[in-house]
Amino acid sequence: QVQLVDSGGGLVQPGGSLRLSCAASGIIFSIYAMGWYRQAPGKQRELVARITSSGSTNYADSVKGRFIISRDNAKNTVYLQMNNLKPEDTAVYYCKAEYTDYWGQGTQVTVSS
Repeated sequence: QVQLVDSGGGLVQPGGSLRLSCAASGIIFSIYAMGWYRQAPGKQRELVARITSSGSTNYADSVKGRFIISRDNAKNTVYLQMNNLKPEDTAVYYCKAEYTDYWGQGTQVTVSS
């Protein structure tokens, strides 16, 4: 059974940092591109960052220079380091095994003073 478990969200002040984790099981993690998405209230879910199986990355323009996606294939885990957080980053963040229907359950990130 495939399972993606998101964690690491929370409440942080503007300018702060958080690191999200997504632990995968039931799949051959290393062969999948992995993505982080987010959905804010009243908005569509959007891609934040993606990392390929070979480690190439791409980012949404809104997070370039602030967020870093990485992966540890030995731990079957993908990370999203989020720095200089802004109120507009507030959303539920989900990881996804790209080109599949496998999603994490989501983790809430709230940026507020």
